[in-house]
Amino acid sequence: MDERMAADGRTLVIVDAANVVGSVPDKWWRDRRGATERLRDSLVPYAATGLPGHPGPVELVLVVEGAAREVASVPEVRAEPAPGSGDDLITELAAVAHRARRPCVVVTADRELRRRAEAYGALCVGPRTVRPLPPPSG
Repeated sequence: MDERMAADGRTLVIVDAANVVGSVPDKWWRDRRGATERLRDSLVPYAATGLPGHPGPVELVLVVEGAAREVASVPEVRAEPAPGSGDDLITELAAVAHRARRPCVVVTADRELRRRAEAYGALCVGPRTVRPLPPPSG
C-alpha cells in the first residue's frame, strides 16, 4: 500500500465510500456496487480541481468494502478494497500519509473514524464536500 501512494506532494484525499454513499437517501441499498460506482465517477473531476481549501491536483482513494469491494479503479480515482474494516484501512492510509509528511483529507461523517484519522493529522470533511450523482432514472 505505501509504495502505491503518490510521492509527488499531492494532497491525499481518502473517501469513505460506504459512509458517503449512505449519506444520500437514494435507495442505494438496492445496488451498493452501482451506487459506489456512481460515487467513484462523480469524484473524477476532483482529481484535477481538488477540494475546497485543497487545490488540485489531488490523489483520490476510494475505500470500498462489503458488496462494493469489486468496484474497479479508474485513472483518476483508485478504488482500494478493504481486506477487513474500511475504517481500519482509512486510518492506515492516513497514518502512512502522516509518516510521509503528506497532506491528507478524509471524507466521512463517521465520528469515530474522524477521531482516528485526525490523530494522524488528517483533515476530515463531511460527505457534502463530494456529493455523489443521483441514480439514473427509470
